[in-house]
Amino acid sequence: MRISYFAWVRERMGTGEERIDPPAGVATVGELIGWLAARDAAGALAFAEPARIRAAVDGEMVGPGAALDDVTEIALFPPVTGG
Repeated sequence: MRISYFAWVRERMGTGEERIDPPAGVATVGELIGWLAARDAAGALAFAEPARIRAAVDGEMVGPGAALDDVTEIALFPPVTGG
């Protein structure tokens, strides 16, 4: 699957995009975020506050319990505000 990172998540990860094949035990968005946080120092920094991370799976906003079955792309980003 392709993961795209935006805003300060991108800055902390040091990349805007990567292709990954998460381990079999990673079945939800929340588990993916936890796995990314545990994977290396950049992930630990980017996902230190997982409740602040928003996700879109194949273009649709989802919560942390969303399944990763047959996912092509996931976008991870901080909350967005506007004015």
